[in-house]
Amino acid sequence: MQRWFRRSLWEVVPRDHRDTVVALRRRQVVAVVTILLGAGLLGVSLRIEPGSVWFYPATLAVALVWTVGAFASGPLHLGRIAHPRDGEHLIRPVVAPVLVGLALAALFLVGGLVVREIPWLDQQVSAVLDFADEGATAAVLVVTLANGVAEELFFRGALYAAVTRHPVVWTSVAYVVATLATGNVMLAFAAILLGVVVGLQRRASGGILAPILTHCTWSVAMLFVLPTLFG
Repeated sequence: MQRWFRRSLWEVVPRDHRDTVVALRRRQVVAVVTILLGAGLLGVSLRIEPGSVWFYPATLAVALVWTVGAFASGPLHLGRIAHPRDGEHLIRPVVAPVLVGLALAALFLVGGLVVREIPWLDQQVSAVLDFADEGATAAVLVVTLANGVAEELFFRGALYAAVTRHPVVWTSVAYVVATLATGNVMLAFAAILLGVVVGLQRRASGGILAPILTHCTWSVAMLFVLPTLFG
């Protein structure tokens, strides 16, 4: 287990995913435009009243912006990690990212026990959970997964490839800044921890598969378990 986590988060596998100067500039321009549009739409979507029919179109529009921006920026890669047993063969990261997502969710749930005792922070979390309470479970799940995938396609895919120095740091900062557009401090705090973890996965594996699986696992766990703490 420890070996899986280390290879999923820290040990960098060899790869050659270099862009030309022109391709890199294209990524950077597309990334800037996309993050401005996406952050603006994200802020609007989470300021819509819970239960409004406009919530789903707005959040799916955010996912569409991230996705289109990601693929418009240039090629994306799934990534690989070293096999947990022999350490020589490279495999697609599947099991380890799911375990990382579950571990991250457990950490957030423990933190939730503290947060719910602080009225102001409790209100911040409850404001987000209201959208899940007011919506159909299947629809909320689809929106949650769509946005999780789209965010990783852009932030750990396109934006990460567009940053030439310290990409884990800068993509995490960009993710937090975009999330701050919602005006919710707890979402921004969650973005810090999640952004660093999936950024390390992107650095280690060289691709977006591990970040997507971790993000979606964490999001689904939060969707179904967190309301039990703040109900």
